[in-house]
Amino acid sequence: MQVRNPRTGEFDYEIAPLDQVAIADEVSRLRSAQLEWGAKTPQQRADIMLLFADAIEGAAAGALIPALTTDTGRSGISKMEVFGAAGHIRRWANMAPEMIANAQRQGEPTSHPTISTSTRLSPYPLVGVISPWNFPMTLALIDAVPALLAGSAVLIKPSEVTPRFIRPLMEAVGTVPDLAAVLSIIEGDGPTGAAMIDQVDFVCFTGSVTTGRKVGEAAARAFIPASLELGGKDPLIVLASADMEQAAATALRGSIVNTGQACQSIERVYVASEIAESFLEKLVSLAQEARLNHPDINKGDIGPFIFARQAEIAQSQIDDAVSQGAKVLAGGKVETLDGGLYLRPTVLTNVREQMAIIAEENFGPVIPVQTFNSIDEAIALANSGEFGLSAAVIAATAEEAESVAARLNVGAVSINDASLTSMVWEAEKSSFGYSGIGPSRMGDSGLMRFFRKKALIRQSGPAARISDFSEEKLS
Repeated sequence: MQVRNPRTGEFDYEIAPLDQVAIADEVSRLRSAQLEWGAKTPQQRADIMLLFADAIEGAAAGALIPALTTDTGRSGISKMEVFGAAGHIRRWANMAPEMIANAQRQGEPTSHPTISTSTRLSPYPLVGVISPWNFPMTLALIDAVPALLAGSAVLIKPSEVTPRFIRPLMEAVGTVPDLAAVLSIIEGDGPTGAAMIDQVDFVCFTGSVTTGRKVGEAAARAFIPASLELGGKDPLIVLASADMEQAAATALRGSIVNTGQACQSIERVYVASEIAESFLEKLVSLAQEARLNHPDINKGDIGPFIFARQAEIAQSQIDDAVSQGAKVLAGGKVETLDGGLYLRPTVLTNVREQMAIIAEENFGPVIPVQTFNSIDEAIALANSGEFGLSAAVIAATAEEAESVAARLNVGAVSINDASLTSMVWEAEKSSFGYSGIGPSRMGDSGLMRFFRKKALIRQSGPAARISDFSEEKLS
Protein backbone atom coordinates (compact mmCIF):
# COMPACT_ATOMS: atom_id res chain seq x y z
CA MET A 1 0.00 0.00 0.00
CA GLN A 2 1.44 3.35 -1.07
CA VAL A 3 1.58 6.24 1.41
CA ARG A 4 1.42 9.93 0.46
CA ASN A 5 3.87 12.51 1.78
CA PRO A 6 1.77 15.50 2.97
CA ARG A 7 4.44 18.09 2.07
CA THR A 8 5.32 16.86 -1.40
CA GLY A 9 2.17 15.05 -2.49
CA GLU A 10 4.35 12.13 -3.58
CA PHE A 11 3.76 8.51 -2.67
CA ASP A 12 7.19 7.81 -1.23
CA TYR A 13 6.53 5.10 1.38
CA GLU A 14 4.71 1.80 1.52
CA ILE A 15 3.29 -0.57 4.10
CA ALA A 16 2.18 -4.18 3.99
CA PRO A 17 -1.16 -4.55 5.81
CA LEU A 18 -1.44 -7.76 7.83
CA ASP A 19 -3.98 -10.30 6.63
CA GLN A 20 -6.29 -12.22 8.94
CA VAL A 21 -3.87 -15.13 9.35
CA ALA A 22 -1.01 -12.83 10.36
CA ILE A 23 -3.29 -10.97 12.77
CA ALA A 24 -4.41 -14.27 14.31
CA ASP A 25 -0.79 -15.31 14.81
CA GLU A 26 0.04 -12.01 16.49
CA VAL A 27 -3.04 -12.27 18.69
CA SER A 28 -2.03 -15.77 19.77
CA ARG A 29 1.46 -14.56 20.69
CA LEU A 30 0.12 -11.61 22.69
CA ARG A 31 -2.46 -13.69 24.54
CA SER A 32 0.17 -16.21 25.56
CA ALA A 33 2.53 -13.54 26.87
CA GLN A 34 -0.27 -11.70 28.69
CA LEU A 35 -0.55 -14.48 31.25
CA GLU A 36 2.88 -13.66 32.65
CA TRP A 37 2.40 -9.89 32.20
CA GLY A 38 -0.90 -9.93 34.06
CA ALA A 39 0.68 -11.97 36.88
CA LYS A 40 3.28 -9.26 37.54
CA THR A 41 2.58 -6.78 40.30
CA PRO A 42 1.37 -3.35 39.26
CA GLN A 43 4.68 -1.91 40.41
CA GLN A 44 6.65 -4.37 38.28
CA ARG A 45 4.63 -3.36 35.23
CA ALA A 46 5.11 0.31 36.08
CA ASP A 47 8.88 -0.15 36.32
CA ILE A 48 8.91 -1.76 32.87
CA MET A 49 6.80 1.04 31.42
CA LEU A 50 9.25 3.60 32.79
CA LEU A 51 11.95 1.86 30.76
CA PHE A 52 9.70 2.32 27.72
CA ALA A 53 9.48 6.07 28.39
CA ASP A 54 13.27 6.19 28.48
CA ALA A 55 13.45 4.20 25.24
CA ILE A 56 11.12 6.64 23.46
CA GLU A 57 13.26 9.58 24.48
CA GLY A 58 16.34 7.67 23.38
CA ALA A 59 14.80 7.09 19.95
CA ALA A 60 13.50 10.65 19.59
CA ALA A 61 16.57 12.21 18.06
CA GLY A 62 17.17 9.20 15.82
CA ALA A 63 14.43 7.94 13.54
CA LEU A 64 11.28 8.59 15.58
CA ILE A 65 10.79 12.36 15.36
CA PRO A 66 11.89 12.52 11.68
CA ALA A 67 9.42 9.75 10.81
CA LEU A 68 6.55 11.45 12.63
CA THR A 69 7.47 14.78 11.08
CA THR A 70 7.30 13.27 7.59
CA ASP A 71 4.01 11.59 8.47
CA THR A 72 2.35 14.86 9.44
CA GLY A 73 4.20 17.63 7.58
CA ARG A 74 4.82 19.57 10.78
CA SER A 75 7.87 19.75 13.03
CA GLY A 76 7.20 21.30 16.43
CA ILE A 77 4.05 19.36 17.26
CA SER A 78 5.77 16.13 16.22
CA LYS A 79 8.43 16.77 18.85
CA MET A 80 5.71 17.55 21.37
CA GLU A 81 4.01 14.25 20.56
CA VAL A 82 7.14 12.18 21.12
CA PHE A 83 8.22 13.78 24.37
CA GLY A 84 4.60 14.08 25.47
CA ALA A 85 4.21 10.32 25.01
CA ALA A 86 7.12 9.72 27.38
CA GLY A 87 5.50 12.04 29.93
CA HIS A 88 2.16 10.27 29.48
CA ILE A 89 3.79 6.92 30.25
CA ARG A 90 5.56 8.23 33.35
CA ARG A 91 2.41 9.87 34.67
CA TRP A 92 0.39 6.65 34.47
CA ALA A 93 3.28 4.50 35.70
CA ASN A 94 3.69 6.67 38.78
CA MET A 95 -0.02 6.58 39.58
CA ALA A 96 -1.29 3.15 38.53
CA PRO A 97 0.03 0.96 41.38
CA GLU A 98 -1.64 3.06 44.06
CA MET A 99 -4.86 3.41 42.06
CA ILE A 100 -5.07 -0.35 41.58
CA ALA A 101 -4.37 -1.01 45.25
CA ASN A 102 -7.03 1.47 46.37
CA ALA A 103 -9.63 -0.10 44.08
CA GLN A 104 -9.12 -3.59 45.52
CA ARG A 105 -10.93 -3.04 48.80
CA GLN A 106 -10.84 -5.69 51.49
CA GLY A 107 -13.48 -6.70 54.03
CA GLU A 108 -16.12 -4.11 53.19
CA PRO A 109 -19.22 -4.46 55.43
CA THR A 110 -22.65 -5.09 53.93
CA SER A 111 -26.24 -4.79 55.14
CA HIS A 112 -25.84 -8.34 56.52
CA PRO A 113 -23.80 -8.31 59.75
CA THR A 114 -21.98 -11.57 58.99
CA ILE A 115 -21.27 -10.91 55.31
CA SER A 116 -18.41 -8.77 53.92
CA THR A 117 -17.03 -8.20 50.45
CA SER A 118 -13.64 -7.77 48.84
CA THR A 119 -12.94 -6.56 45.31
CA ARG A 120 -10.49 -8.10 42.87
CA LEU A 121 -9.57 -6.57 39.52
CA SER A 122 -9.21 -8.72 36.43
CA PRO A 123 -7.78 -7.02 33.29
CA TYR A 124 -9.19 -7.66 29.85
CA PRO A 125 -6.55 -9.99 28.39
CA LEU A 126 -6.17 -8.30 25.00
CA VAL A 127 -7.05 -4.69 24.14
CA GLY A 128 -7.21 -3.55 20.53
CA VAL A 129 -6.49 0.09 19.66
CA ILE A 130 -7.38 1.63 16.29
CA SER A 131 -5.93 5.15 16.13
CA PRO A 132 -6.20 8.06 13.65
CA TRP A 133 -3.81 10.18 11.61
CA ASN A 134 -4.07 13.65 13.15
CA PHE A 135 -1.90 12.96 16.24
CA PRO A 136 -0.49 9.58 15.22
CA MET A 137 1.73 8.77 18.19
CA THR A 138 -0.28 10.47 20.92
CA LEU A 139 -3.49 8.70 19.99
CA ALA A 140 -1.80 5.36 19.38
CA LEU A 141 -0.59 5.34 22.99
CA ILE A 142 -3.27 7.28 24.89
CA ASP A 143 -5.34 4.12 25.46
CA ALA A 144 -2.55 1.56 25.16
CA VAL A 145 -0.46 2.81 28.07
CA PRO A 146 -3.10 2.53 30.82
CA ALA A 147 -4.27 -0.80 29.35
CA LEU A 148 -0.74 -2.19 29.64
CA LEU A 149 -0.45 -0.93 33.22
CA ALA A 150 -3.73 -2.65 34.02
CA GLY A 151 -2.15 -5.94 32.92
CA SER A 152 -3.60 -6.26 29.42
CA ALA A 153 -1.69 -7.07 26.27
CA VAL A 154 -2.26 -4.48 23.53
CA LEU A 155 -2.49 -4.62 19.74
CA ILE A 156 -2.39 -1.19 18.02
CA LYS A 157 -3.32 -0.46 14.41
CA PRO A 158 -2.48 3.18 13.58
CA SER A 159 -3.84 4.93 10.51
CA GLU A 160 -2.49 3.91 7.13
CA VAL A 161 -2.26 7.66 6.33
CA THR A 162 0.57 8.20 8.86
CA PRO A 163 2.42 4.89 9.35
CA ARG A 164 6.06 5.94 9.14
CA PHE A 165 6.48 6.28 12.91
CA ILE A 166 5.45 2.66 13.54
CA ARG A 167 8.77 1.01 12.72
CA PRO A 168 11.00 3.30 14.82
CA LEU A 169 8.50 3.12 17.68
CA MET A 170 8.52 -0.68 17.55
CA GLU A 171 12.31 -0.57 17.60
CA ALA A 172 12.04 1.37 20.86
CA VAL A 173 9.56 -1.21 22.17
CA GLY A 174 12.02 -3.94 21.23
CA THR A 175 14.61 -2.54 23.63
CA VAL A 176 12.27 -3.47 26.52
CA PRO A 177 11.78 -7.25 26.03
CA ASP A 178 9.11 -7.66 28.72
CA LEU A 179 7.03 -5.02 27.00
CA ALA A 180 7.72 -6.26 23.47
CA ALA A 181 6.08 -9.54 24.48
CA VAL A 182 2.72 -7.84 25.12
CA LEU A 183 2.69 -4.75 22.88
CA SER A 184 2.47 -4.89 19.10
CA ILE A 185 1.99 -1.96 16.72
CA ILE A 186 1.07 -3.19 13.26
CA GLU A 187 0.72 -1.67 9.80
CA GLY A 188 -2.68 -1.91 8.19
CA ASP A 189 -5.77 -0.27 6.75
CA GLY A 190 -9.50 -0.43 7.37
CA PRO A 191 -9.87 -4.18 6.77
CA THR A 192 -6.93 -4.78 9.15
CA GLY A 193 -8.72 -2.90 11.92
CA ALA A 194 -11.98 -4.69 11.19
CA ALA A 195 -10.24 -8.07 11.43
CA MET A 196 -8.80 -7.10 14.82
CA ILE A 197 -12.14 -6.49 16.46
CA ASP A 198 -13.21 -10.13 16.28
CA GLN A 199 -10.01 -11.21 18.03
CA VAL A 200 -9.65 -8.81 20.98
CA ASP A 201 -11.51 -8.48 24.29
CA PHE A 202 -11.89 -4.68 24.35
CA VAL A 203 -11.57 -2.17 21.51
CA CYS A 204 -10.59 1.51 21.66
CA PHE A 205 -11.25 3.58 18.56
CA THR A 206 -10.54 7.24 17.80
CA GLY A 207 -11.81 8.64 14.51
CA SER A 208 -14.87 9.64 12.52
CA VAL A 209 -18.48 8.99 13.46
CA THR A 210 -18.99 6.97 10.29
CA THR A 211 -16.18 4.54 11.05
CA GLY A 212 -16.88 4.63 14.78
CA ARG A 213 -20.42 3.40 14.15
CA LYS A 214 -19.00 0.44 12.22
CA VAL A 215 -16.55 -0.30 15.02
CA GLY A 216 -19.32 -0.12 17.61
CA GLU A 217 -21.54 -2.45 15.61
CA ALA A 218 -18.69 -4.93 15.14
CA ALA A 219 -17.89 -4.79 18.86
CA ALA A 220 -21.52 -5.47 19.69
CA ARG A 221 -21.53 -8.51 17.42
CA ALA A 222 -18.32 -9.72 19.08
CA PHE A 223 -19.91 -8.97 22.48
CA ILE A 224 -16.97 -6.89 23.68
CA PRO A 225 -16.89 -3.39 25.21
CA ALA A 226 -15.82 -0.43 23.11
CA SER A 227 -14.49 3.02 23.90
CA LEU A 228 -15.29 5.28 20.95
CA GLU A 229 -13.81 8.79 20.79
CA LEU A 230 -15.41 10.33 17.71
CA GLY A 231 -15.94 13.68 16.05
CA GLY A 232 -16.48 17.15 17.39
CA LYS A 233 -17.89 20.47 16.26
CA ASP A 234 -16.79 22.50 19.24
CA PRO A 235 -18.44 25.89 19.77
CA LEU A 236 -16.84 28.94 21.39
CA ILE A 237 -19.17 31.51 22.96
CA VAL A 238 -17.74 35.01 23.38
CA LEU A 239 -19.83 37.05 25.79
CA ALA A 240 -20.12 40.84 25.58
CA SER A 241 -17.94 41.32 28.65
CA ALA A 242 -14.98 39.41 27.20
CA ASP A 243 -11.58 40.97 26.63
CA MET A 244 -11.69 41.48 22.89
CA GLU A 245 -8.04 40.92 22.04
CA GLN A 246 -7.74 37.84 24.25
CA ALA A 247 -10.97 36.38 22.88
CA ALA A 248 -9.89 36.81 19.26
CA ALA A 249 -6.43 35.36 19.92
CA THR A 250 -7.96 32.38 21.74
CA ALA A 251 -10.48 31.75 18.98
CA LEU A 252 -7.73 31.74 16.37
CA ARG A 253 -5.39 29.47 18.29
CA GLY A 254 -8.18 27.08 19.25
CA SER A 255 -9.22 26.81 15.61
CA ILE A 256 -5.95 26.49 13.71
CA VAL A 257 -3.48 24.56 15.91
CA ASN A 258 -2.36 21.48 13.94
CA THR A 259 -4.10 23.02 10.91
CA GLY A 260 -7.39 22.51 12.74
CA GLN A 261 -6.91 18.75 12.50
CA ALA A 262 -8.04 17.97 16.06
CA CYS A 263 -11.34 16.77 17.43
CA GLN A 264 -11.27 19.48 20.11
CA SER A 265 -10.65 22.32 17.62
CA ILE A 266 -12.97 25.30 17.82
CA GLU A 267 -15.16 24.94 14.71
CA ARG A 268 -17.92 27.46 15.48
CA VAL A 269 -17.69 30.88 17.12
CA TYR A 270 -20.72 32.67 18.56
CA VAL A 271 -20.06 36.28 19.56
CA ALA A 272 -22.35 38.81 21.25
CA SER A 273 -23.76 41.18 18.62
CA GLU A 274 -22.70 44.33 20.48
CA ILE A 275 -19.01 43.42 20.18
CA ALA A 276 -19.13 41.41 16.94
CA GLU A 277 -17.71 44.08 14.66
CA SER A 278 -14.62 44.79 16.72
CA PHE A 279 -14.13 41.09 17.48
CA LEU A 280 -14.18 40.22 13.78
CA GLU A 281 -11.80 43.03 12.94
CA LYS A 282 -9.28 41.71 15.44
CA LEU A 283 -9.81 38.06 14.46
CA VAL A 284 -9.29 38.77 10.76
CA SER A 285 -6.15 40.77 11.50
CA LEU A 286 -4.68 37.91 13.52
CA ALA A 287 -5.72 35.33 10.91
CA GLN A 288 -3.92 37.25 8.19
CA GLU A 289 -0.75 37.32 10.28
CA ALA A 290 -0.61 33.54 10.68
CA ARG A 291 2.13 31.89 8.61
CA LEU A 292 2.36 28.63 6.70
CA ASN A 293 5.30 26.37 7.56
CA HIS A 294 6.32 26.48 3.91
CA PRO A 295 8.90 26.36 2.53
CA ASP A 296 10.71 25.95 5.87
CA ILE A 297 9.07 23.29 8.05
CA ASN A 298 10.77 24.79 11.11
CA LYS A 299 9.09 28.17 10.70
CA GLY A 300 5.43 29.19 10.67
CA ASP A 301 2.15 28.36 12.38
CA ILE A 302 0.22 26.09 10.00
CA GLY A 303 1.32 22.92 8.27
CA PRO A 304 -0.24 21.14 5.30
CA PHE A 305 -3.29 18.95 5.47
CA ILE A 306 -2.04 15.53 6.55
CA PHE A 307 -4.77 13.72 4.61
CA ALA A 308 -5.47 15.02 1.10
CA ARG A 309 -9.13 14.04 1.30
CA GLN A 310 -9.56 16.35 4.29
CA ALA A 311 -8.42 19.31 2.19
CA GLU A 312 -11.14 18.46 -0.32
CA ILE A 313 -13.76 18.31 2.45
CA ALA A 314 -12.71 21.65 3.91
CA GLN A 315 -12.76 23.38 0.52
CA SER A 316 -16.10 21.83 -0.37
CA GLN A 317 -17.68 23.12 2.84
CA ILE A 318 -16.27 26.62 2.31
CA ASP A 319 -17.51 26.70 -1.30
CA ASP A 320 -20.94 25.42 -0.22
CA ALA A 321 -21.22 28.14 2.42
CA VAL A 322 -20.21 30.87 -0.04
CA SER A 323 -22.75 29.62 -2.57
CA GLN A 324 -25.43 30.11 0.12
CA GLY A 325 -24.37 33.66 0.99
CA ALA A 326 -21.48 33.30 3.43
CA LYS A 327 -18.71 35.91 3.25
CA VAL A 328 -15.00 35.07 3.36
CA LEU A 329 -13.08 37.66 5.40
CA ALA A 330 -9.74 35.81 5.37
CA GLY A 331 -8.32 32.74 3.64
CA GLY A 332 -10.85 30.63 1.79
CA LYS A 333 -8.80 28.70 -0.79
CA VAL A 334 -6.68 25.57 -0.43
CA GLU A 335 -3.25 26.23 -1.97
CA THR A 336 -0.94 23.65 -3.52
CA LEU A 337 2.66 24.45 -2.65
CA ASP A 338 5.34 22.00 -3.82
CA GLY A 339 2.71 19.28 -3.77
CA GLY A 340 1.46 20.00 -0.24
CA LEU A 341 -2.09 21.23 0.41
CA TYR A 342 -2.36 24.30 2.65
CA LEU A 343 -5.23 26.48 3.84
CA ARG A 344 -4.61 29.82 5.52
CA PRO A 345 -6.90 30.63 8.48
CA THR A 346 -10.33 31.13 6.99
CA VAL A 347 -12.85 33.44 8.67
CA LEU A 348 -16.47 33.21 7.49
CA THR A 349 -19.53 35.29 8.37
CA ASN A 350 -23.19 35.19 7.26
CA VAL A 351 -23.27 31.48 8.06
CA ARG A 352 -26.34 29.50 9.14
CA GLU A 353 -26.93 26.27 11.02
CA GLN A 354 -28.13 24.48 7.87
CA MET A 355 -24.77 24.93 6.13
CA ALA A 356 -22.33 22.02 6.11
CA ILE A 357 -19.66 24.36 7.51
CA ILE A 358 -21.75 24.60 10.70
CA ALA A 359 -23.42 21.19 10.81
CA GLU A 360 -20.52 18.91 9.84
CA GLU A 361 -17.00 18.46 11.17
CA ASN A 362 -14.55 20.48 9.11
CA PHE A 363 -11.17 19.41 10.52
CA GLY A 364 -9.39 22.39 9.02
CA PRO A 365 -8.35 25.95 9.99
CA VAL A 366 -11.81 27.38 9.32
CA ILE A 367 -13.59 29.78 11.69
CA PRO A 368 -17.29 30.41 10.98
CA VAL A 369 -18.60 33.29 13.11
CA GLN A 370 -22.24 33.96 14.03
CA THR A 371 -23.67 36.65 16.30
CA PHE A 372 -26.23 36.32 19.08
CA ASN A 373 -28.49 38.79 20.88
CA SER A 374 -29.13 36.90 24.12
CA ILE A 375 -27.54 34.22 26.27
CA ASP A 376 -30.42 31.86 25.54
CA GLU A 377 -29.84 32.27 21.81
CA ALA A 378 -26.10 31.61 22.20
CA ILE A 379 -26.75 28.42 24.16
CA ALA A 380 -29.34 27.21 21.66
CA LEU A 381 -26.89 27.77 18.79
CA ALA A 382 -24.04 26.05 20.63
CA ASN A 383 -26.25 23.08 21.53
CA SER A 384 -27.47 22.59 17.97
CA GLY A 385 -26.16 19.70 15.90
CA GLU A 386 -25.20 16.09 16.50
CA PHE A 387 -21.93 16.52 18.40
CA GLY A 388 -21.17 17.12 22.06
CA LEU A 389 -17.45 16.65 22.60
CA SER A 390 -16.37 19.94 24.18
CA ALA A 391 -16.87 23.70 24.04
CA ALA A 392 -15.49 27.00 25.34
CA VAL A 393 -16.87 30.17 26.90
CA ILE A 394 -15.03 33.49 27.30
CA ALA A 395 -16.30 36.25 29.60
CA ALA A 396 -14.97 38.92 31.94
CA THR A 397 -15.11 36.53 34.90
CA ALA A 398 -14.92 32.76 35.28
CA GLU A 399 -18.22 32.83 37.19
CA GLU A 400 -20.05 34.47 34.28
CA ALA A 401 -18.55 31.98 31.83
CA GLU A 402 -19.37 29.00 34.04
CA SER A 403 -23.03 30.02 34.31
CA VAL A 404 -23.23 29.58 30.53
CA ALA A 405 -20.99 26.50 30.44
CA ALA A 406 -23.30 24.62 32.80
CA ARG A 407 -26.05 24.75 30.16
CA LEU A 408 -24.01 23.33 27.27
CA ASN A 409 -24.55 19.74 26.16
CA VAL A 410 -20.92 18.70 25.94
CA GLY A 411 -18.49 16.63 27.95
CA ALA A 412 -16.04 19.42 28.81
CA VAL A 413 -16.04 23.22 28.65
CA SER A 414 -12.93 25.40 28.62
CA ILE A 415 -13.49 28.52 30.71
CA ASN A 416 -11.77 31.67 29.42
CA ASP A 417 -9.62 29.54 27.13
CA ALA A 418 -10.18 26.97 24.39
CA SER A 419 -9.38 23.32 23.69
CA LEU A 420 -8.10 22.69 27.21
CA THR A 421 -9.01 19.02 26.90
CA SER A 422 -5.83 18.60 24.86
CA MET A 423 -3.79 19.80 27.85
CA VAL A 424 -5.64 18.46 30.89
CA TRP A 425 -6.12 14.74 31.50
CA GLU A 426 -7.16 14.64 35.17
CA ALA A 427 -10.90 15.31 34.78
CA GLU A 428 -13.20 12.53 33.61
CA LYS A 429 -15.60 13.62 30.91
CA SER A 430 -18.30 11.99 28.85
CA SER A 431 -18.87 12.46 25.14
CA PHE A 432 -22.37 13.73 24.39
CA GLY A 433 -24.30 12.99 21.21
CA TYR A 434 -22.36 11.50 18.31
CA SER A 435 -19.00 12.50 19.79
CA GLY A 436 -18.48 9.12 21.39
CA ILE A 437 -19.58 6.39 23.73
CA GLY A 438 -18.02 4.35 26.47
CA PRO A 439 -16.03 5.18 29.61
CA SER A 440 -13.81 8.24 29.70
CA ARG A 441 -10.15 7.94 28.74
CA MET A 442 -9.45 10.84 31.11
CA GLY A 443 -9.15 10.77 34.89
CA ASP A 444 -9.15 7.55 36.91
CA SER A 445 -11.47 5.94 34.36
CA GLY A 446 -8.63 6.03 31.83
CA LEU A 447 -7.05 3.14 33.74
CA MET A 448 -9.95 1.50 35.56
CA ARG A 449 -12.02 0.87 32.40
CA PHE A 450 -9.60 -1.92 31.45
CA PHE A 451 -10.56 -3.99 34.51
CA ARG A 452 -13.49 -6.23 35.17
CA LYS A 453 -14.46 -6.23 38.85
CA LYS A 454 -14.79 -9.48 40.76
CA ALA A 455 -16.58 -9.49 44.13
CA LEU A 456 -15.51 -11.98 46.81
CA ILE A 457 -18.45 -12.26 49.21
CA ARG A 458 -17.46 -13.74 52.56
CA GLN A 459 -19.83 -15.32 55.04
CA SER A 460 -18.36 -15.32 58.55
CA GLY A 461 -21.46 -16.75 60.22
CA PRO A 462 -23.39 -19.94 59.55
CA ALA A 463 -24.66 -20.35 56.00
CA ALA A 464 -28.41 -20.39 55.56
CA ARG A 465 -30.18 -23.76 55.30
CA ILE A 466 -33.15 -24.66 53.18
CA SER A 467 -35.27 -24.71 56.30
CA ASP A 468 -34.68 -20.98 56.66
CA PHE A 469 -36.71 -20.57 53.45
CA SER A 470 -39.51 -22.98 54.28
CA GLU A 471 -43.10 -21.88 53.90
CA GLU A 472 -43.56 -22.19 57.65
CA LYS A 473 -40.52 -20.06 58.41
CA LEU A 474 -41.43 -17.31 55.93
CA SER A 475 -45.17 -17.19 56.65
